[in-house]
Amino acid sequence: MRLIPVALALFWGLNWPAVKIVLSICPPFTLRLLGLGSGALLLLALARAKRLPLLPPRDAWLGIVVGGILAVAVFNLAVAWAQLSTSTSRAAVLTFTMPMMSALLAWAVLGERLDRRRGLALLLGGAGVAVLAWPVLRAVFAEHDLAAARGLVFPLTAAFGWAAGTVYLKRWPVSGHRIVITAWQLAVGAACALAGVLLAGESFPLQGWDGRVAAALTFHIVLGTAVAYWLWFVLSERVSATVAALTTLMVPVVGVLGAMALVGDRPAPADWWGFALVLAGAALIVLNLGAKKSPARASA
Repeated sequence: MRLIPVALALFWGLNWPAVKIVLSICPPFTLRLLGLGSGALLLLALARAKRLPLLPPRDAWLGIVVGGILAVAVFNLAVAWAQLSTSTSRAAVLTFTMPMMSALLAWAVLGERLDRRRGLALLLGGAGVAVLAWPVLRAVFAEHDLAAARGLVFPLTAAFGWAAGTVYLKRWPVSGHRIVITAWQLAVGAACALAGVLLAGESFPLQGWDGRVAAALTFHIVLGTAVAYWLWFVLSERVSATVAALTTLMVPVVGVLGAMALVGDRPAPADWWGFALVLAGAALIVLNLGAKKSPARASA
């Protein structure tokens, strides 16, 4: 169980610069159609190899569609536009207001409460995100830079979609094998991206491909989409919605460091304080994942 958050941090964290690289030649709806559609096909192929039924139970379809729209389509499309509106590192850390949104929604919908460890983790993670978000907020409110506002709105929209989808699936879980359920949720996201491609009149890029872009797209499809989403839904089933969301606080740290190494982002000195706070909050959750659930929590 403790290896799942580490794998998610690496796959989703490095997925941020990978997406930025592919967006240099590929329009956003087309990118998400490629990534989500290919991820769905890979997981369905895995399900077939494991001799699993390729169709989920009939009563699972509502949860698949709702989760696919919120946690897959809204999240992924908003993230793509966020990366076109601000730097990769800023987009990554602002998107991770989703643990706070998840905690609020889990309290309202699931009746979950924060114990001391989770409360401290939430406080540290929130403080870290606030430090990293400050330059964007300053540009929006002090300098009246409306373009910078898009770099704030899109990540927050992505965060809300993810949090709402996660809490919905925790409150009304779907039956069926995780590989199959995840595949069809990715397919729902791909269908939304296809609608965007048709409405926006996007086309597949025929020029600009090189080894770097091809490697980034391969990573995005296989590890950043198919494998990572499967691991996420496994994790979110086994722990509370708040713990699952807080665990992913490691992702922006990996994302920012990956953006520095791969796409040339250079965070300001104050950003390192934000990284430290976010990582501290994530560590509190990861170290507690193996703890035995209380009876009340286990039945939630």
